[in-house]
Amino acid sequence: MGVSRRSFIASMVAGSTIGTWSLLEPARATAAVASPAASPAGDVVGKITVGYQGWFACPGDGAPINGWWHWSQDWSKSPSPSNNAIRAWPDMADYTQGYRTSYGNLGDGRPATLFSSYDQQTVDTHFRWMQQNGCDTAALQRFNPTGGEGPTRDGMAVKVRSAAEAYGRKFYIMYDVTNWTDMQSQIKTDWTGKMSALTASSAYARQNGKPVVGIWGFGFNDPARPWSPAVCLEVVNWFKSQGCYVMGGVPTYWRTGVNDSRPGFLDVYHAFHMLSPWMVGRIGNAADSDNFYANLNVPDQADCNAHGIDYQPCVMPGDITARQRAHGDFMWRQFYNMVRVGAQGIYISMFDEYNEGNQIAKTAATAAQVPSGSGLLALDEDGTACSSDYYLRLTADGGRMLKGQIALTPVRPTSPLGGSGGDLQPPTAPTGLQVTGHSSTTVSLAWGASTDNVGVTAYQVYRVTGSTRSLLGTTGTTAFTVTGLAPSTAYAFCVTAQDAAGNVSAASNTVNATTDAGAPVNLAAGKATSESSHTQGYVSGNAVDGNRDTYWESANNAFPQWLQVDLGARTSTRRIVLTLPPAAAWSTRTQTLSVLGSTDGSQFSTVAGSAGYTFDPATGNTATITFPAAADVRHLRLVFTANTGWPAGQVSEFQVYAS
Repeated sequence: MGVSRRSFIASMVAGSTIGTWSLLEPARATAAVASPAASPAGDVVGKITVGYQGWFACPGDGAPINGWWHWSQDWSKSPSPSNNAIRAWPDMADYTQGYRTSYGNLGDGRPATLFSSYDQQTVDTHFRWMQQNGCDTAALQRFNPTGGEGPTRDGMAVKVRSAAEAYGRKFYIMYDVTNWTDMQSQIKTDWTGKMSALTASSAYARQNGKPVVGIWGFGFNDPARPWSPAVCLEVVNWFKSQGCYVMGGVPTYWRTGVNDSRPGFLDVYHAFHMLSPWMVGRIGNAADSDNFYANLNVPDQADCNAHGIDYQPCVMPGDITARQRAHGDFMWRQFYNMVRVGAQGIYISMFDEYNEGNQIAKTAATAAQVPSGSGLLALDEDGTACSSDYYLRLTADGGRMLKGQIALTPVRPTSPLGGSGGDLQPPTAPTGLQVTGHSSTTVSLAWGASTDNVGVTAYQVYRVTGSTRSLLGTTGTTAFTVTGLAPSTAYAFCVTAQDAAGNVSAASNTVNATTDAGAPVNLAAGKATSESSHTQGYVSGNAVDGNRDTYWESANNAFPQWLQVDLGARTSTRRIVLTLPPAAAWSTRTQTLSVLGSTDGSQFSTVAGSAGYTFDPATGNTATITFPAAADVRHLRLVFTANTGWPAGQVSEFQVYAS
């Protein structure tokens, strides 16, 4: 099971959040002005980056790990109060697929289900939330990929790429080196052999024109990260030599080399392009944030400025179980402090960290959404009602303050219930969904607009398969064309509406559509050919190359002659189309030929008897041979016995069709 970052923090921090570790610098009362960035605005500088675990799985979701990955202590057994690995329960309303657990029913009586990160719809949902709430970039956490979790993590990288591209977000790979014994060599192999390919995506984060790579864990004072400064520096410099912009997730006390940081690592830290000191487990209330701001963040920012390093401090919502959140005041104080210190970017720790209770992703708002008897707390644990998306919306406002879109303020502007009065009313369902057109690969849809007390912001279009819905896309209009469909295939669709507060309507009516038949497939295209003979360079392969200006011509004055194609496997065939070059210089001619078929290439039987076929440039220089009955063959041979235009067999394209 992957090691949580809290697992070593908890062993080092006792009592109050900062009681064990002294703050070395005297408190400062002066607020820093915004610092000049070492780098211009890009995909991480001037942006909100969220740490994205993407590490939850459930049996039956198709993930190679095939277990309750990170949901339970024993991944082979269903999560339950006695087999629990999380500190908060997700709001499952937006997920089309949920997996039944062994918890009791939710407080409102519904079954207790959990999502799988391995479902593309889950990742799409998360990135849609990011899009709607100003989360610019996702740092996909990648732990040691060489063990049993590797194939699942590989799959998650592909799913994250797809979602980032679909929702206009950026992403990058952030290696967590915890307990990675052979890290120095394997991290390079993983990058060059697998992860670097992701940088070809338009959604891969770039800073200063370079692909971003994160490394979390160098220099921490614990046995899970034992490498020397020389080893760590070599790895950082190797990634820089690969043309990467390298971000470092470093200890809180990186600059002074005490407490959670081993001494002697300052050269390693200064080698990074960006530094993001870890803060989970260090602070637990607004006063702690103020103390760290004065004693660590201000001098940290000054050190980064002096060394041309971009500073990206952490902001977290707080652990629900420890009752740290204070209905958003704790998180907002961190935003305020990190913006006023002049940080070049902010790292949210984390987006989906239900294990440590520090997630901003949608979370159970009340006890009605939490399994009965689980002991888990909801967002209203301190008596203040909050919507499930509250911390996403608060992050959006924090991002606006970072970017100067709202003024720097210590007063939280975000309402726990959304809007000025707390908008919890969903839009009405879209009406009259209908199919307005279709082709072999597309279906066009249109519907009547939904209404909302505040305003509809988007519609989600879903494919319906049984009781499951798969998100296909989002639009701000009342029409959408679904693309990439298979020909001659039946599909079902529905639509939902969403407002600015994230409330989602009931689904529209479901409509059915069948795509048109696709263009017939030429079974002979590019396949292997053979011949009885050819003249000059007019070889048999010319007849299957897709170019009508090239052609096969047999030896002259030597009938009979034959041309043959190997379809590669036994195939049902019914029709052949033969062509000659379209140029007018090719006069009208009639070729007499028969068609033979074989399953093994040695024993042939007649498929179509000998007949004359006219090729006329005025009508395309084409002849079609339709078989009397379908022929189940692998090899088709044309046997030529006459040609009124030239004393040889001639074919520019030998096309074979199933119907």
